[in-house]
Amino acid sequence: MAATAAESADAVDREARFPAEAFTAARAQRLLSMQIPTELGGDGASVGDAVNVCYMLGRVCSSTGMIFAMHQIMVAILVRHAQSSAWHQEFLRRIADDQLLLASSTTEGQTGGDLRNSSCAVERSGSHISLSKNATVVSYGAQGDAILTTARRAPEAPSSDQVLVAFVKPEYQLESSGEWNTLGMRGTCSPGFTLKGTGVPDQVLPDPYQKIHTHTMMPVAHLTWSAVWSGIAAGAVERARNLTRAAARRGGGQLPPGITHFTRAAMSLRSLRMIVSAALLRFETAEKSEEIESIDFQNALNLLKVNASELATATVLSAMQACGLSGYRNDGEFSVSRHLRDVLSSSVMINNDRILASSASGALLVEVPSLLRD
Repeated sequence: MAATAAESADAVDREARFPAEAFTAARAQRLLSMQIPTELGGDGASVGDAVNVCYMLGRVCSSTGMIFAMHQIMVAILVRHAQSSAWHQEFLRRIADDQLLLASSTTEGQTGGDLRNSSCAVERSGSHISLSKNATVVSYGAQGDAILTTARRAPEAPSSDQVLVAFVKPEYQLESSGEWNTLGMRGTCSPGFTLKGTGVPDQVLPDPYQKIHTHTMMPVAHLTWSAVWSGIAAGAVERARNLTRAAARRGGGQLPPGITHFTRAAMSLRSLRMIVSAALLRFETAEKSEEIESIDFQNALNLLKVNASELATATVLSAMQACGLSGYRNDGEFSVSRHLRDVLSSSVMINNDRILASSASGALLVEVPSLLRD
């Protein structure tokens, strides 16, 4: 899949189109069901396995990596929060059998990027449910085969009493409410839509969204997203390394002036990978205990998103400085302009300021450590 994604990455960015070739390869390799348990037709892969694939894809095509990450977040949610639901178990089997691509809709015009509040509500009529949502962003919505969306539990429920509902085509319709013409991540094809879905009550996941968000949505999202951004940074550093080595060969071993910037980029990438790896290890430990709901863990995974996005951007900028004009160009083997435009999305995907502000109260409750290591 990564090789196919690399071949079409420039065209996907230039034309702002869905990376169809990469996901044809993903289906052929059955990667869309990698996290689904073997008894349901998947490979039983871990979140860590999905994180590694996100890194590999981000390194060659940011849009492909981000779409794959969003899909794997939704699969992780279904695997972890729908074990008691016969409807969702059959849904997982269908995802594996047909290699369905899952889209998600968690933002609304009325609530902006606040995932923990919904304006739309699940409405019940006899044995059926329906909802209508003004979704400001639906990543690859038109290309998805199914969608998971947040909503209030009922029209009379408060905005924070949310559920997650799964709809499969043709149970839902998307009416476009905008275009997708962005600086970067152009291939994710994420305009706004009005989402209308109908189904049966069993399509509502049994766990409340508060638990889904705390245990899976937020930590897995921040891990997979950070892996994609790390991959983007790695791709830029690799181009800077290739240019630096080529310049040294031409100069008889004399290193070019941009070597200091390359050194900074390489060391930043190492730090970035260590941050993501440490967070993944902590998640794998915490999900087996009650720590996953602790303030310290939640803040740590929230700040992973902030720190990884900032460090990835700094790394790509250093790589561009190392490449000089060749990196600044939009063409050529040493161009990192696509990498820079794509990585700049990282701080505005669930805005960093929003995350820092929402984590402030919890951060005040955590004691400042007295030792470097416990």
